[in-house]
Amino acid sequence: MEVKHIFRQCLNIHKKCAYPGFGSRSRFQEILFNGSGLGAVHRLQNSRRYSTGTVSSLEREAIPLPKEARVVICGGGILGSSVAYHLTERGWTDIVLLEQGSLTCGTTWHSAGMIGQLRGNTIEMEMVRYSRNLYKRLEEEGHGLGWKECGSVNLARTHDRMIDFRRKHALASATGLEVHMLTPHEIKQMCPLLKSDDLEGGIWIPSDGAVTAPDVAMVFSKLAKDKGVKILEGVMVEKIQIQNDVVKGVKTSAGTINCEYFVNCAGQWAREVGKRSVPKVRVPLHSCEHYYLVTKPLEKVDRMMPVIRDQDGYIYSREWNGGILAGGFEPVSKPVFHTGVPDKFEFQLLQEDWDHFQILLEQILHRFPFLEDAEIRQLINGPESFTPDSNWILGESAEVDNYYVAAGMNSRGIVGSGGIGKYMAEWIIDGEPSIDLWQYDVRRYVDHHNNRQFLQDRMREVLGTQYILRYPRDDYKTGRKLRTSPLHTRLEVAGACFGETMAYERPMWFDPDKRERGEDVYIHQGSFKKPDWFEIAQEEYMACKERVCLIDMSSFAKFEIKSSGKEALDYLQYLCSNNIALEPGSIIHTGMQNVLGGFENDCSIARIGKNFFFMICPATQQTRALSWLQRNLPADGSVQVRDVTSMYSGINVIGPHAQQLLADVTDVSTTKKDFNVMTCKIIDVGHAGGITAMRLTHAGEDGFILYIPSEYALHVYDTLMNAGKDYGIRNAGYYAIRHLRIEKSFAYWGLDLDAHTTPLECGREFRVKFDGKDFIGKDALIKQRKEGVSQKFVQFMLENFDVDNDVWPWGEEPIFRNGRYVGNTSTCGYGFTLDRMICLGFISDYDENGQPKINPNMNDYVMDKNAIYEIDIAGTKYSAKPGIHTPKLALSSVDPSLLASLHR
Repeated sequence: MEVKHIFRQCLNIHKKCAYPGFGSRSRFQEILFNGSGLGAVHRLQNSRRYSTGTVSSLEREAIPLPKEARVVICGGGILGSSVAYHLTERGWTDIVLLEQGSLTCGTTWHSAGMIGQLRGNTIEMEMVRYSRNLYKRLEEEGHGLGWKECGSVNLARTHDRMIDFRRKHALASATGLEVHMLTPHEIKQMCPLLKSDDLEGGIWIPSDGAVTAPDVAMVFSKLAKDKGVKILEGVMVEKIQIQNDVVKGVKTSAGTINCEYFVNCAGQWAREVGKRSVPKVRVPLHSCEHYYLVTKPLEKVDRMMPVIRDQDGYIYSREWNGGILAGGFEPVSKPVFHTGVPDKFEFQLLQEDWDHFQILLEQILHRFPFLEDAEIRQLINGPESFTPDSNWILGESAEVDNYYVAAGMNSRGIVGSGGIGKYMAEWIIDGEPSIDLWQYDVRRYVDHHNNRQFLQDRMREVLGTQYILRYPRDDYKTGRKLRTSPLHTRLEVAGACFGETMAYERPMWFDPDKRERGEDVYIHQGSFKKPDWFEIAQEEYMACKERVCLIDMSSFAKFEIKSSGKEALDYLQYLCSNNIALEPGSIIHTGMQNVLGGFENDCSIARIGKNFFFMICPATQQTRALSWLQRNLPADGSVQVRDVTSMYSGINVIGPHAQQLLADVTDVSTTKKDFNVMTCKIIDVGHAGGITAMRLTHAGEDGFILYIPSEYALHVYDTLMNAGKDYGIRNAGYYAIRHLRIEKSFAYWGLDLDAHTTPLECGREFRVKFDGKDFIGKDALIKQRKEGVSQKFVQFMLENFDVDNDVWPWGEEPIFRNGRYVGNTSTCGYGFTLDRMICLGFISDYDENGQPKINPNMNDYVMDKNAIYEIDIAGTKYSAKPGIHTPKLALSSVDPSLLASLHR
């Protein structure tokens, strides 16, 4: 059935254009939102007058721009107002909020206002739960947010979606959120208006609800203003003034204001605002069209109808002023504003595109057949900004001190704004948020992510991923094959199946048959169960333990630290908790702690020369690590730090035959007597020279990582492959490394470790040198060593787990001790030597308020022989055996000298 036939009444909708290609705010839109908070905002904006007697509005005063303020916030939408409110709640009131147009005029005013708490990770669940509770409290206090606790029902059309719901149900229930799994019959009873005969089931969250988004922003603004925040509308930020890479002030259309902190909450303008400083601040986001329609009131619709999310059909719906609001996230979206968002795009919409909306419309009518005869008020097409990985952009920028960003909401701004405001206030005031926000940290990006063409291409995919089922270890398909090592084509021909990290293509496993079948080596079939690469990863794992493999590890972040005197050594001794003062040619594993003792960085440092150091850390830390190094540099310029990630390729030569293989292609002795574990040498391989060879593998097996000038990488790879034929050489991917390190209980930064994890909590206290040196975080670690820790890193081996048929653990599974929730898994994988499914994670002993206790005997608590552990995987609890040390069986093939090196 054609769209025009179904909605023929829509053909006469009033349209008026004030900006070429875009619909302006009109009287029709006021009718559309009549009776809602949005309507109140629109009418008030029309009159350009605000009444102090109303909650959803502010008195628009002619306030002169102050000459200085402690904090300047750019953006008067839901995020800017929330950050201002939460700063005042912490006692900071010397704040100026600048809005280039009118409050809420960007994207906040057309938000659908749905508050859903079900998430796939505890951090975001905690943040949105805080938002929900805050909105409910403010409504109860009489502030008029339009909050209604109607609950929400998420629908599943497929078996895999039900697995996803069961995983989320397990996590939500363990952390205190009431959720209920539903059958199709129960869904029909709860929501009689929807079609249910094609459903597998669903999940019900009774405490979810809906608000009127602009009213929330207005309440935040009013409460902030009542405590002293100055709000100036019609003032544009023209330039953020920087001195010595620190915020000093803001030049605006109304003059200049000096400040200590600047917060970019400019919404879809945030990327452009990021360019208005020297150095520029990268804020990778791009606008996309986002559609929903609104019907006129319908007798059948109950005001307390639950919010419905039919993610397999890409759609959502809620009650709106007696009718239905229904929209969604189509699989292929329409990016917009490729050359920048117009400054004066205020309270405006984009042109309707019924043809593009049809894929959503068909699904709306499929799920709600009664809407075929509904009278439609309008199709809303409002732009919203999205990010390359569909996560928020939060935190202090890598480029400028005291420059903070809260943007890129991916259509989750209203549900996240309360929690984001709270933790941004902590970040600004305390220097760190109280929870780990790395997955949202602005420092997770490199320059490539801010490329306009890349963003436009990636956005076509990102919007749809809001609802498309994402499997564990899924990668995006757009914007790929950009950062590649010199070996990429060679590995592609060899059957490499690639994954992406920091925009870098990395071989995850090798399947030559996949290429021969004509399948895309960048797209993989996802599953919650045994993955299709399992047997291949097992073969590569065994080759690493029994023969020799080559693994392309070029994506690792690499840095050179130099000085003319001993300044570089003193600098690293202060940054690192381990002792760096070893002989040239030595390598050390070390953490770089923050003032709280948490891991700001986890790295390996090779002392190449007396005053020359080479640092390696995970690829995801490239921007973060460089920022940390630069911010702690001596002011006198005596130490030079250089990012050399792209200058060197990395080849991991791993396995018991690695020593002899390398000996065959170089003139340097590779015996352990002459080339000890955790040492490095500059060697030749074949015809290539200047190669830094390090005797370590990051997997607990013997071997070498070769850091090769990139122009020689292909020659070195070919030389090794040709020389290794007699040793059974083969390529291997990152999954082999991952399974090797999980089996040995090696924690990995960004997956297991974060800025809130200390060495004493993850069994790495032996890498902390308390005596004879000072370092950042030392006082916090001394205090923790004396008082005890609040969490402990544990390896669990699952009992009675059927690797072939059961749903696998992938991270964020709740862990129970004697029936009580004590933590979550972080990374998981099969231990091929142990022949067990392995889960790594942190556990705590929580008090009655849900706060972790400090325990001086945490090891005894973990390993208590009377403790019974279980891990909940998608609703099934498996018995789990805990361990705080590497299992002996996992080390049975490892040379004793290598074991000793792990404690350096």
